[in-house]
Amino acid sequence: MSQMSHDDIKRILEDMPYVQTLGIEPHFIDTKFTLILPYKRENIGNPTLPALHGGGIGGFMEVAAIAQIMLENPPKKNDARFPKPIGINIDYLRRGNPVLTYARAQIFKKGSRVANVRVRAWQDSFDTPIAALTGHFLLAKLHAENDDA
Repeated sequence: MSQMSHDDIKRILEDMPYVQTLGIEPHFIDTKFTLILPYKRENIGNPTLPALHGGGIGGFMEVAAIAQIMLENPPKKNDARFPKPIGINIDYLRRGNPVLTYARAQIFKKGSRVANVRVRAWQDSFDTPIAALTGHFLLAKLHAENDDA
């Protein structure tokens, strides 16, 4: 299995309009793939508190799950399909403050068609997450007969 570089995953994420809207940035921190959601005023859902929009946090974690699946299972050449969410559960654990937010995903089980992924989003400390996602994702079906390689 070939590995994807930081530039490869960055190019894939740049093709996702939601990534551009939220301003999500991919990084490798201590060799672990991590997404960063920089503070942007547009990502605030409750300006009175202020707090990040829950949908933005959820979307951020979904992108982390998709990126991790693609990182560990690079798409074939000329395959632009992304893993698709089948079912997602999000636990909002505390308020998302208007600061840098991080997300890291881990694939717990991957079959030939479905991957089970868990994502943690945090701000100050990995040990105190602001939200957690558990999701099942449909993997892109690979057709060997269509491969040119």
